[in-house]
Amino acid sequence: MDPLSDVLSLLKPRTYAAGGFELGGDWSIQFNAHSGIKCYALMSGTCLLAMSGVDEPLRLNAGDCFLLPNGRPFRLARNLDLEPMPFLDLLGGEWRNGMAMVNGGGDTVILGGHFAFTGAHADILLGAMPPVVHLREDADKVGLRWALERMRHELADAQPGSTLVAQHLAHMMLVQALRLYLADGVGHSVGWLFALADPQMAAAIGAVHAEPGARWTLQSLAEKASMSRSKFALRFKAAVGSSPMDYLMRWRMLLAADRLTNGMEPVSVIALSLGYESVSAFSTAFKRVMGCAPRRYTAAISPSPAAQGQHQAVEKPVVERPKAGADFPHCRLQRKFTPVD
Repeated sequence: MDPLSDVLSLLKPRTYAAGGFELGGDWSIQFNAHSGIKCYALMSGTCLLAMSGVDEPLRLNAGDCFLLPNGRPFRLARNLDLEPMPFLDLLGGEWRNGMAMVNGGGDTVILGGHFAFTGAHADILLGAMPPVVHLREDADKVGLRWALERMRHELADAQPGSTLVAQHLAHMMLVQALRLYLADGVGHSVGWLFALADPQMAAAIGAVHAEPGARWTLQSLAEKASMSRSKFALRFKAAVGSSPMDYLMRWRMLLAADRLTNGMEPVSVIALSLGYESVSAFSTAFKRVMGCAPRRYTAAISPSPAAQGQHQAVEKPVVERPKAGADFPHCRLQRKFTPVD
């Protein structure tokens, strides 16, 4: 797989929600901090987006899409001078097919999706992104708006296979938004995500992801980028924010953590497959990146016998009505562990 697909495959989406708002007149809604990524498409009308830590509000017009990757509190409003209504106050109001009706609707329609991730890996993607990603070019956003609308229907009216369809739609929305983000010409920012817009850096990163267990050296990665070793090291650090060898070690440890979480392989096998000749060398690298030794990491993520009871714990996707506080309380898919005989 390509590097972006590799990283997304480790994020393991845990919860998806999709729905929207139909609003009329003047309005202002305050949203709390969130985990994961929120994605919105303004289908009609105009509004303003104000976010904690961002100086100027963002004006949004029909057709605009935007991502909120960093989880900060934010406000959507037609009039920012109004006292904002907490989103939770909408839960007891009128909802139609997953759409919250505000002031009778009719003027502004906003579709939204929210997906959160399991594991400790989300920061490798979300940490590379700004608080707001504003996507403007209408022709490129047709697929993103279609995915939001399709997910809203899937989760509002569950049909056979809705769980799998929603999972694929969530990934598609995220990939499409990230593609548009990179195409918008923001590759000057620092981070592995932005480095993918540089063909030479992308070649080196792609090589690491294709063969994480290979005996990579600074020289061999520089050759992949068709650069001298010194120029490659400087440019990689400037583009990615870390040295090539630090990036290699971090990616190996993220892969190792995923295999420890989801597989039954012994540490010695994982270490050898990722290019480490001894368990001790692998454990040192793992502790440096993940904060604890591999076996302690495995113990921390394994459910205790008391939690499992007398049952076998298996991951079972279920469609359920969420707890109060979800942005789209009538449309959510949640993955959770369910005891079965």
